[in-house]
Amino acid sequence: MDVKSKILIIGGTGNIGKYLVEASAKAGHPTFALVRESTISDPKRAVIIESFKSLGVIFLHVCCYFFLRCLNTVSIFFQEIIETNVYVWTEQGDLHNHQQLVNAIKQVDIVISAVGGDLVAHQVKIIEAIKETGNIKRFLPSEFGVDVDRAHAVDPAASLNRTKVEIRRAIEAEGIPYTYLVSNGFAGYLNYILNNFGDSFSASPPRDKIVILGDGNPKVVFTKEEDIAAYTIKAADDPRTLNKSVYITPPANTLSYNEIVSLWEKKIGKTLEKIYVPGDEVLKKIQEASMPLKLLLSLAYTFFVKGEIANFEIKASFGMEATELYPDVKYTTLDEYFSQFVSN
Repeated sequence: MDVKSKILIIGGTGNIGKYLVEASAKAGHPTFALVRESTISDPKRAVIIESFKSLGVIFLHVCCYFFLRCLNTVSIFFQEIIETNVYVWTEQGDLHNHQQLVNAIKQVDIVISAVGGDLVAHQVKIIEAIKETGNIKRFLPSEFGVDVDRAHAVDPAASLNRTKVEIRRAIEAEGIPYTYLVSNGFAGYLNYILNNFGDSFSASPPRDKIVILGDGNPKVVFTKEEDIAAYTIKAADDPRTLNKSVYITPPANTLSYNEIVSLWEKKIGKTLEKIYVPGDEVLKKIQEASMPLKLLLSLAYTFFVKGEIANFEIKASFGMEATELYPDVKYTTLDEYFSQFVSN
């Protein structure tokens, strides 16, 4: 029986992190999740934490401020929880303490980072630790969006992309084995976008009128987060994806904004009023908006107005496509995704 690689996921309770942890554990990998100490006892996170425990997840237990903002104080001690067969690690000190981070990373084979945008630059500390340990078979930095080497964005998305590019170059300069995961859009954000960036991510798509950024013709890609996680875990341990970018572009989910709207209209049997917002108006809205809407609008401009997702050919010299690599993964189509909202 093949021994599964041990996977550490940094940011394991975040938007995509929780799906990565679950996918890794269900695939049979000894799975480590780096989480704040406060997260373990947070009632709002109880369901996620209990789910992780039931899967036998190994916690790299982080105290304090690191994942809030600036990679600060943390502590580690080893404790076995017999009842759940989960190993909880806590570490006292500072994640800027290089040796402490080295000691943690020595426990695993693969590191996947799913930190948020404000922590992307701090991944240099992970790179330094990985370089010293010399045991990591693969590092997947926090990408989960567009191909930052090819997308032309506007600020503040452009600034975030530049930071991700810097992390890529740092990984390559150190000779660390990597895979860059280009997930494109999360399906969980789609209804929020279709509702013109309304307050709720859980709302159903609109049934009366809809705002379309640009002319609605560029192709975009949206994939359910569970499917993104499944592809990521497969790619992380696949020799074919070593030092490559893996693009998640399911054919049934690669549609224009107009086609997405048309798909929803067919589902509900109704034609919506469509309001088109020209690109220059979108740029004006970006300038006027406050964070985090400013960032989301700048990303939407890249997706929907500029069409920077599906405007290039994926060549074998730099990348591979996930659905072609892993045809055994049955992804949720956008048609299937919308079905859950028809009766709402």
